[in-house]
Amino acid sequence: MAYEELEAAMRRRLGRECLYVPSCRLGLYVALRHWCPPGGLVLMSPVNDDVIFFVVLAAGLRPVQAPLDPRDGSLDPAAVPEELWPRLSAVLTTNLYGNPDPAPELAARCAGLNIPLIEDAAHAIGSESAGRPVGTFGQASVFSLSKHTAAKAGGFLTIADPGLRDALTKARDELLEPRGAGAELAYWARPYAEATVRGLRLAPAAWAALRLLGQQERDDIRMPLRPADLTRALSVAPNLGAFHSWARVDMHDYRATPGRGRLARIARKVGRLDAVLDAHRAGTRTLLATEWARPGPGPVQPLFRVPLLVEDRDAARAALARERITVGYLYDPPLDDYAGAAFTDPSPAPEPARWFARHALPVDPLKAERTIAVLRAAGVRPARGGPTGG
Repeated sequence: MAYEELEAAMRRRLGRECLYVPSCRLGLYVALRHWCPPGGLVLMSPVNDDVIFFVVLAAGLRPVQAPLDPRDGSLDPAAVPEELWPRLSAVLTTNLYGNPDPAPELAARCAGLNIPLIEDAAHAIGSESAGRPVGTFGQASVFSLSKHTAAKAGGFLTIADPGLRDALTKARDELLEPRGAGAELAYWARPYAEATVRGLRLAPAAWAALRLLGQQERDDIRMPLRPADLTRALSVAPNLGAFHSWARVDMHDYRATPGRGRLARIARKVGRLDAVLDAHRAGTRTLLATEWARPGPGPVQPLFRVPLLVEDRDAARAALARERITVGYLYDPPLDDYAGAAFTDPSPAPEPARWFARHALPVDPLKAERTIAVLRAAGVRPARGGPTGG
């Protein structure tokens, strides 16, 4: 099994050049380093994984947190101050949970400013915008195979200009690390450890087991910021190695050269992707018909997670946990509140992101019926009002 087979499958799906990478985060770092000058400003979503925030910093860039649409957490270009656009070096989309950001509008803005649009499509491998796949609007996009395929590794960097393939391949290869026996053992053991201990309702034991494997470092939704260490790392950015302790969280082998067995497993997962997307689309449709959903415009997408908006998110999580339904991929507080002005430019309109982060309950669409039954039995109420309501 070689990279080429996986790249060819993704190329057929997207119609653009694809480069295999061990992880979405590594692909994003390669893209940011190629397209953005050090010190540049990157507009991004404040409701996003903190790993992505640290990757932007590692690339020597300054994150600027964007206003969001509170219905689905997508970027809201209309709320970005006009004076900010000319100062940007790039726009980074998130396509949160698979809900597409307004890529056509953002692509037009970026083209007018002669800056790159980089699409983070980690959650959106099957989503579309304006009749086109998410990930085909910008100069580059990154995909994760840890999400819909549950491959626990692998991803793609896709590019609009195939002439850049050799340069980006070289940049990727310079960042790869040799695979170690421990990394391969952790890769194969992790899904079984998680499934076993969670199935026995031993969540603390699950995390303890993963820590023994060196794969778990979060005690809360956000990882520790460690401001003093972060300041030191920033003094030598761009430098991925200096940010390794943040960039590796939840995926220590994000730079590892994959073994043949790992690539073969990933290929099998990718081969079943269309059936998985159909199942996600069906579950999404069911969840969007509930009292907790505020669907945005456009067709139903095969969402990776469906962000139901509930009044008491933590109580809803607890009710689901009692029935062994795990809620993950929470991004609260928003990145500007998490990191502060020392490390990011805050959003010019922060309240929609705060409201969304506080109320969003990202539900696995493959567990739609069970989740709905638990939430209704627990009396979970829809979120009231909006970012300025109560």
